[in-house]
Amino acid sequence: MFVLDGVASFDLGVPGQVFGAARTEAGEGLYEVRTCTADGAPVRASGGFRVAPDHGPEILARADTVIIPGIHGDLRVGEAELAPVEAAALARVRPRTRMVSICTGAFALASTGRLDGRPATTHWAHVERFRRCFPLVRLDPDVLFVDDGDVLTSAGVAAGIDLCLHIVRRDHGTDVANRAARRCVVPPWRDGGQAQFIERPLPAPAGTTTGAVRAWALRHLHEPLDLATLAARGHMSTRTFTRRFRAETGQSPSQWLTGQRIDHARLLLETTDLSVNEVARRSGFATAVSLRQHLHAAVGVAPLTYRRTFRRPAAPNNRADHGLRSMIGAS
Repeated sequence: MFVLDGVASFDLGVPGQVFGAARTEAGEGLYEVRTCTADGAPVRASGGFRVAPDHGPEILARADTVIIPGIHGDLRVGEAELAPVEAAALARVRPRTRMVSICTGAFALASTGRLDGRPATTHWAHVERFRRCFPLVRLDPDVLFVDDGDVLTSAGVAAGIDLCLHIVRRDHGTDVANRAARRCVVPPWRDGGQAQFIERPLPAPAGTTTGAVRAWALRHLHEPLDLATLAARGHMSTRTFTRRFRAETGQSPSQWLTGQRIDHARLLLETTDLSVNEVARRSGFATAVSLRQHLHAAVGVAPLTYRRTFRRPAAPNNRADHGLRSMIGAS
């Protein structure tokens, strides 16, 4: 982790916690997390304390992955450019090293030029400033994180957890990521995107929500589920159900359902030897062709390619193909 002055304390703690929780079934750690600053000296953190790193910038030249946690606005007001010592430190990073930013750490990552022409995200509250500072970046403010192969970015605060769990999942498979999430007492993934968390008028209180319907749908993904069926299950009209569903998830019922089916298909491809036809059936896709189309749209590969890439590795140090590029709102 490359920690800048003014680091957001929550963002600083997330990678060590999540990657430290990623272990084999035998309890062996799969990552070694080290922390450095631009010159090895302490830096300020939000919360009224300082961070004294164990390392200086020399470790960046040996890192497999470099993570830049977010920067707290009150401590580093509006700075889009890196200080010379910070830029010099990041220049030590090898060209093929995987780069990750959490929240406003995207500003520092973009300052290196690594995000030019590429998709990325950051905290929704800083979108307009980011676009002014880095117009070449293809910013998507509606997702929790973006995976563009060797460069990954997350939205604000808790979205850093989502991104770190995604990296564990990409590197070592669903089982390891789920166990890490359980140790951290967080969900393995979250539905929707940043639209759920942007300030908006609260919906009027109601005695019913769509939560029970979503829970029921997850148990019946293999069945035909249309809008009318879901609305009837929630004892609402289709119009009311759609409005409440979007207010609670940030997605339409159809978008959410397709995403859940893709997630379930990915889990089956990673953890079972079921045929593609059977995976499609159990996930609620009518045919293997339909599954192939939806999976390709989501992650850019066919089912068998996905299985070969994300099946639990034979050795702990094996990694998923970094060439697989996808933009995922919640996975």
